[in-house]
Amino acid sequence: MAGRDGRPRSVLKLRTVAGQVFLLQVAIVVLIVAAASVALVIQGHTDSDREARNRSVAVAETFANSPGIQAALKNPNPAEVLRRPAERARERSGVDFIVVLNTDGIRYTHPIPDRVGKKFVGDIEPALHGHVITQKLTGTIGPVIQAVVPVTDARGKVVGLVSAGITIERVGNVVEDQFPLLFGSAGAVLLITMGGTALVSRRLRRQTHGLGPAEMTRMYEHHDAVLHAVREGVLIVGDDSRLLLANDEARRLLGLPPDVEGRSLDELGLDAETGTLLLSGRTATDELHPVGDRLLAVSQRPTDQDGGPPGSVTTLRDTTELQALTGKADVARGRLRMLYDAGTRIGTTLDVIRTCEELTGFAADHFADVATVDLLEAVLRGEEPTSAVVLDMRRAALSGQGENTVIYPLHELIHFPPSTPMSDAIVHGEPILVANLGAFSGWHKQEPERARKLVEEEGVHSMITVPLRARGVVLGVATFWRSTRPEPFEAEDLSVAEEMVARAAVSVDNARRYNREHTMAVTLQRSLLPRGLPALSGIDVAYRYLPAQAGLGGLGGVGGDWFDIIPLPGARVALVVGDVVGHGLHAAATMGRLRTAVHNFSTLDLPPDELLWHLDELVARIDQDEAVDGAEAGVTGATCLYAIYDPVSGTCSMARAGHLQPVVVHEDGTAVFADVPGGPPLGLGGLPFDTLEVHLPENSRLVMYTDGLVEERHRDIDEGLSLLRRTLAEQADRPPEEACDAVLRALLPEHPRDDIALLVARTRVLDGGHVADWEIPADPSAVGRLRADVTRKLTEWGLSEEAFTTELILSELVTNAIRYASGPIRVRLIRDRSLICEVSDHSSTSPHLRQAAGTDEGGRGLFLVAQFAERWGTRYSAQGKVIWTEQSLGDG
Repeated sequence: MAGRDGRPRSVLKLRTVAGQVFLLQVAIVVLIVAAASVALVIQGHTDSDREARNRSVAVAETFANSPGIQAALKNPNPAEVLRRPAERARERSGVDFIVVLNTDGIRYTHPIPDRVGKKFVGDIEPALHGHVITQKLTGTIGPVIQAVVPVTDARGKVVGLVSAGITIERVGNVVEDQFPLLFGSAGAVLLITMGGTALVSRRLRRQTHGLGPAEMTRMYEHHDAVLHAVREGVLIVGDDSRLLLANDEARRLLGLPPDVEGRSLDELGLDAETGTLLLSGRTATDELHPVGDRLLAVSQRPTDQDGGPPGSVTTLRDTTELQALTGKADVARGRLRMLYDAGTRIGTTLDVIRTCEELTGFAADHFADVATVDLLEAVLRGEEPTSAVVLDMRRAALSGQGENTVIYPLHELIHFPPSTPMSDAIVHGEPILVANLGAFSGWHKQEPERARKLVEEEGVHSMITVPLRARGVVLGVATFWRSTRPEPFEAEDLSVAEEMVARAAVSVDNARRYNREHTMAVTLQRSLLPRGLPALSGIDVAYRYLPAQAGLGGLGGVGGDWFDIIPLPGARVALVVGDVVGHGLHAAATMGRLRTAVHNFSTLDLPPDELLWHLDELVARIDQDEAVDGAEAGVTGATCLYAIYDPVSGTCSMARAGHLQPVVVHEDGTAVFADVPGGPPLGLGGLPFDTLEVHLPENSRLVMYTDGLVEERHRDIDEGLSLLRRTLAEQADRPPEEACDAVLRALLPEHPRDDIALLVARTRVLDGGHVADWEIPADPSAVGRLRADVTRKLTEWGLSEEAFTTELILSELVTNAIRYASGPIRVRLIRDRSLICEVSDHSSTSPHLRQAAGTDEGGRGLFLVAQFAERWGTRYSAQGKVIWTEQSLGDG
């Protein structure tokens, strides 16, 4: 193969592309062969070990389980019996040895006779426990893998051991047989590579050196035309710092003369920074260099990186106009970023004043030096603003002011005269920009003296006024001032201010509407809750009710928590705490309906479980009615805890529907949760309610509450219950009012997101001096004796004036019980804030008040009772019924 000078050339010459390709291919083939060999060896060793283990285990298990092995081990001379079978099995299986040994490790068989009767080499302890083991060790025949298998009798006892082993060399010969094929394939690949390299070399020579002068000239002309036509300057500098080439664009950008090629860089008169970069020849990418009135982006690379001639090539791009556009884009991007930040920081709460403060605070930090917001009085009160123009507003927020500012302070009522730009903004709902306040172009007419001080003393020079509009109605006006920032407001700033205020206006209107609804709900809810405490002798009670804070979102807002304290006949008292799922007017209204229902059911004097059953039925009917009306929110999920305390017996019966357990605090400081049986929330139906009856000694505390007290976003409810119990235990000797305050201090969240109802009742017990009772036989003559006993007791209590009325009432009630009832009859007098008479029997038939005719001989007794008693009624018990009356004692 001849070169251009007639001398032979080899395709393996390293300076040719073909030679380099050939060497690369040889290297790749060698690496592949080496990697395949290593992988084959590793795989062969792995497979050899695995094959040796599998074969030794299989042979040992087969021989151990073969017929007659157990009998041979029991033979007086097992070695003689087992020698021939072991050798035949070894030859047929291809292993190197099969050894039978006893449980002491003494060999019975071995391929080498002198090894028989000697100790077995290896660990046989696991095999003596019935396990199959394999071991790799080096013996006299080389590296070997052996398996030891136990021989067990019919009872599973190990009576002997069988070991089979095979050398790794015997299994590994298969791998070595594959190496000739591998190296033969590698040689064939090398031969193919050499042939391919020869073909590639011939093709490259034909595609390059075969070009004629015309073709090479045309290719150069095209290259030269492209080089001088591009809109990017190109400079090529040699290693001697002389300019070899400069296209037309480079001459224009740098102001170079036409005959610049071949001259030294020092002779070109370039600026110092650009000349230093060209002389250094260092790598640069889009470095900005000012050249005259232009800003050039300069990139530079060395030309000898891939074996080329030494030197560097430099490209120049004119970025003057691009830089101006980039500056404007950066400004626009900054304004968009500011609007985004404003959207995240303004309107974070549903509070009107807080939203205005967020707007002024953000604007004073990022947009202006001083920012103010003035709102209509109706908006501040939460009322619906009208479309009528109002020019009197109150300052709601002010940020960025100095100590001696003359700007109107907070909460001041401001009047905007009709002839000022601010009033025009309010009337027309359009923003106003005053770029130069020093011109006093009408904005100062509101208060000329204050305006002059604002400009001359505080240096305020520019202002933007934007009305806060929401749903087509002006809510107020926001004003932005600049003093320390030297640049005045521009038209683009007006758009930014308008967008920022528009977002704030929506948040202010939402907060106003939310606060209005919250105020209405709170007013409704407080009107439905107890206004005061009834006069009670059986308990000393204190309560707290806290509605959720408005503007928190989520659970924020008035909910359906409620409580009640209801006096019952017989000096008893009912304590109720409930919670309606949901918040807002619907929850408050539903709470009022449930409270009224509990009042109505309590007049029937029902036990707690029956009252909750009736309340559950009522809630279910309410849900059905709302479903018919198409309402989305039902009452299902309401909870209630109902307790009745009797100060005469000191017992308290309780039942709950999905509510939290009450806390009982004893006088010694022990606080426990009462184990009231749990029932489903009201409205679910289908399950009964159970009653828990406990004895509460005097000065015990019964604490009832809603989940808003113990459940909080950052605190688990179990942690809240535990904290409540500990706090109540610490306040066991304090009055209920102080206990309520202590509980709220310990558990009240900083921003309550749910209503809180808390009821703390301290029990009292009426002693024997306030209670008297008698058991009356079913004999009419016993009524006279009862009247005498009652008169003595009333005289003893200092109530002799009530004796006649009480005798009349008890005579009628006891006579009716003797005539119409059954079982023992009991009479009880209770001296409380009123005089209570109770007549109990075992009959479930209740007397009814009726109007007796003039000819009737009876039927007027109960009518007389109703006339003389202040109140009367009937309540049922598990044994029968109790007819009670109450008589007023004047001053109590």
